[in-house]
Amino acid sequence: MYTQCPECLSVFSLDAPTLAKAHGHVVCGHCHASFGSLATLTEQLPPEPFVELAINEPALEPPLLDLVVYRPQPEPAVVAIEPVAGALPDDFSQLVFAPRFAREPRGRRAGKRARGKPHRTRAASGERHWPWVLACSVLALLLLAQLAWAKRDTLIRDPAVGGWLRSSCAALHCRLPLVAAPTLLRLLASNVQTHPSVPNALMISASVRNDASFAQPYPIVTVTLSDAQGQRLAMRRLQPSEYLDDPATLRHGLDPGAVTVLLLEVKDPGDKAVAFEFGFE
Repeated sequence: MYTQCPECLSVFSLDAPTLAKAHGHVVCGHCHASFGSLATLTEQLPPEPFVELAINEPALEPPLLDLVVYRPQPEPAVVAIEPVAGALPDDFSQLVFAPRFAREPRGRRAGKRARGKPHRTRAASGERHWPWVLACSVLALLLLAQLAWAKRDTLIRDPAVGGWLRSSCAALHCRLPLVAAPTLLRLLASNVQTHPSVPNALMISASVRNDASFAQPYPIVTVTLSDAQGQRLAMRRLQPSEYLDDPATLRHGLDPGAVTVLLLEVKDPGDKAVAFEFGFE
């Protein structure tokens, strides 16, 4: 979910626990102004470029919730059991017990069992159990493979496990899936100038290096333009397909240690924009 500060127009991402802490009342992390986040709360951001989010109209009456996810079951009633007429008395001295025969010697019982049923050898038992052992081993391997696939991003980022996976894929002539690590992208240089062929537009160039030990996809580039007082005038989030038109380059991603130059075209917000800021997602 997203909300926007009414003072500096910064857009923030927040979740349900953050909304519940103060019933939707938050503090802007940029200008430190307090505001109600429910007024501009939205599930998806509108198409860019945008300046202000739409304000939600207050409801005249609370909405009715009819999609039940869980309902506690009522506790079972405890029924008292009434004593039945003719039941056994508490005094057991009048009960008569039948005599019990003494146990037969162990040797005689073993002889009867040997005559009545053939003795099962340990080899025959092992031959019957090996399919279960094989099935359990296969299921355990499948479970480990499923867990490794679910945690593939963490394993590829790990220096030890990721290096072993990359060397194994190099030997098998395969390629690991791209894992995003925006914090390991370094902005080496940037420049903003008037677009040479499009009126009322800016041409932004940025030199980016991948400091990760693994290949990662091209990032989502966030460009923020500000005035002399540091107030944000406009913000634009560019998907990789918006600044790269080569599908093969997008699928290949950024190799470890590779440096690339990104060329971005944005609308000129006017003469008030004197500063810009890059971010990677």
